[in-house]
Amino acid sequence: METYLDCVPCFVRQAVDSARRTTDDPTVHEKLLREVLRVASTMDMREPPPAMGQRIHRLLRELSGQPDPYRRVKDEFNQLACELLDEYRSRIRQSAHPLEAAARLAIAGNLIDLGVKSHLGQLDVREALEQSLSAPFDAEMDEFARAIASSKSILYLADNAGEIVLDRLLVEQLPLAKTTLAVRGAPVINDATLVDAEAAGLTELVTVIDNGSDAPGTILSDCSEDFQQRFARADLVIAKGQGNYETLSGVEKDIFFALKAKCPVIAQDLGCRLGEMVLQRSNSMASRHRQSA
Repeated sequence: METYLDCVPCFVRQAVDSARRTTDDPTVHEKLLREVLRVASTMDMREPPPAMGQRIHRLLRELSGQPDPYRRVKDEFNQLACELLDEYRSRIRQSAHPLEAAARLAIAGNLIDLGVKSHLGQLDVREALEQSLSAPFDAEMDEFARAIASSKSILYLADNAGEIVLDRLLVEQLPLAKTTLAVRGAPVINDATLVDAEAAGLTELVTVIDNGSDAPGTILSDCSEDFQQRFARADLVIAKGQGNYETLSGVEKDIFFALKAKCPVIAQDLGCRLGEMVLQRSNSMASRHRQSA
């Protein structure tokens, strides 16, 4: 997905919010904002938005001297999600459609995105999870179930800390021996890294790797060679969150994008309503499936 003009004000807002969250030093705030404005004036709009996000947060880490500015809040949301895990695992067991219930809850966890919503409380997360079980759901569940059943290798791309704990509910519905979960290669915003996968207990459940990149998405050319090979070999990719959608929506691959459409640009690109939960197959595979049906 390319960068839209409407993304530019969001870059500026994200830079200011992130700087204020990270440090009280107004000098850092101003330096970051000025640099973001400078880079935005010459950026290649054909790049996906996470390419700019990567630049913003690299500069923030450099200016603040903090290698992982969001570590504390990531730990807080991991802990909250862990406290809720057993309750919602029980709800899934009681559901007539466990795979759909697990997908709904995992996607509801995509609300924990501090790049989009800088002020997010624990009550927001609890409400989103409860509402997700009955909320409108733009999902292709039958296709999703068939794709899982027929795949020999599944690659699950995680998104944010906290959310990754709730991803476990969906991962537990997958064939574990065939599933690999990938996290970011280095800290960026509140995106999940190996530390968060360990906190979620996922390293004890499936193979967990990192993608070698500090972009808040999956820019394949910026990922490690090992990750690129695993991505190429996977029969099915499950990509969580807006950043993964923004970077992979044009890739020729069987991908199911699982996310909450949290901004108007993404909602328009997906063809859904703002705030809607989405489980949507990549366009190239969806059209191929319709032709063969």
